[in-house]
Amino acid sequence: MGDLERINHVADIIKAEASSRHKVVVVVSAMSGVTNRLVDNCHQISAIHDPREYDAVVSSGEIVTAGLLSIALQDRGIDARSWTGWQLPIETDRSHGRARIENIETIELNNALSKGQVPVIAGFQGISPDKRITTLGRGGTDTTAVAVSAALRAERCDIYTDVDGVYTSDPRIVSAARKLDRITYEEMLEMASLGAKVLQTRSVELAMKHRVTLQVRSSFSENVGTLVCDEEDIVEKETVSGITYSRDEAKITLMGVDDRPGVAASVFGALADSNINVDMIVQNVAEDGSTDITFTVARADLELANDVIANKSGVGCREMTSDSSVVKVSVIGVGMRSHAGIAQTMFRALADKGINIQVISTSEIKVSVLISEEYTELAVRSLHTAYGLDAE
Repeated sequence: MGDLERINHVADIIKAEASSRHKVVVVVSAMSGVTNRLVDNCHQISAIHDPREYDAVVSSGEIVTAGLLSIALQDRGIDARSWTGWQLPIETDRSHGRARIENIETIELNNALSKGQVPVIAGFQGISPDKRITTLGRGGTDTTAVAVSAALRAERCDIYTDVDGVYTSDPRIVSAARKLDRITYEEMLEMASLGAKVLQTRSVELAMKHRVTLQVRSSFSENVGTLVCDEEDIVEKETVSGITYSRDEAKITLMGVDDRPGVAASVFGALADSNINVDMIVQNVAEDGSTDITFTVARADLELANDVIANKSGVGCREMTSDSSVVKVSVIGVGMRSHAGIAQTMFRALADKGINIQVISTSEIKVSVLISEEYTELAVRSLHTAYGLDAE
């Protein structure tokens, strides 16, 4: 939905779907750069502003796009009507800027569909219990689309982006990356949370909860996309499906902390009270009986995290260091549940390239390591090759 040319192209895609006798509901995002401009406008007017008015402003970009696309569809002979989040309504909680959807009324949508109409819904927005416009957070249009699909029990939810599917790694770094035909909800959720920008994390969580089949497609081509679906719907599961990386990482190390019960709770409790999310955690006992604690936070939270630990945690240490020049690299795949040696392959591949691992964390279907940022591309490419993911 980048500009008027793209809106006209999207209208052609929708017309083709509607002409195939499919009942089509469309959820749209704002045009390129519009939301960023609206956010900047709010900050320029006032550094500290009412979040309710902020939501009223930044949600307007999607409303404009919905109206323009409806006009384009009508010009093509398609009966279309635009809908805002409050008109349906899409009911949310009161958390302005990061609201969560609680319910979607489908009466009006079903009435429109029964008449052969194509509803065009402004994504990213809803209405709170006190009748104020809310927004769902950046990338919230994906979440709107999945939520509407779940409410209507749609056969499929197609997410059109600027890429033609989900790849085994970032094609900008790994030229040999392959497009996946299918990927499980769990794998996509890990990828989205660990750096892949194809889908918003909350939209994948919602799809997995309601078993909404997603298809990631490009609005720039007619190529078949990637299906995000149940594990049972994939006949041959890859041991490893993808390699991701996240630069939004910073490392903090507390050295010489008293090794006694409650210390970790004091550190991480204080961070939680300041809404700082902690990711990877490692604790080591030193020779003198003290302990060292290393953990990661979002890079933007580093300064605040240092302040919280120093002044609010009540925990003393011999020395505290921090490093924002780190990156988290992850190996992901549902096949890891039944295959041994996945971590060993990762560690060996990185060691062969002289890349030092600073922190390690694992889950049932992923292994993540923290490394120096300067080795990002080398690490991602090496791991992609080590797991046999390179395109032939």
